[in-house]
Amino acid sequence: MSATLEPFAARADEVNAYLTTTGRRSGRPHEIEIWWGYLDGIVYLVSGGGETSDWVRNLRADPDARLRVGPIDRPVRARFRLDDRERSLAGALLAEKYRPGEGSWEHSFLVAFDPPAPG
Repeated sequence: MSATLEPFAARADEVNAYLTTTGRRSGRPHEIEIWWGYLDGIVYLVSGGGETSDWVRNLRADPDARLRVGPIDRPVRARFRLDDRERSLAGALLAEKYRPGEGSWEHSFLVAFDPPAPG
């Protein structure tokens, strides 16, 4: 049975998520507090520092991570390729949650998180 990110749906109003990546140089766990959104079984994070953020660079080296919101803690796998429709929906979701009325964040650096592949 594959993991699911559905439990995050019940916590979608919580402001912060906690992402734990593996340090690309140190190999040690690295946890950050970050803004997040949940839509249709996928979690989205926005990087204020774009591709140069440490957490993004860590995920480029190893896309497997853990995401925690409240008591929910799940393994996730980062995905950097979002098609135009997904980017638009995720950008609108995050903008409405954190900066209502300011328009979509579809041009921000967004990262999608899916459940890890089985096995």
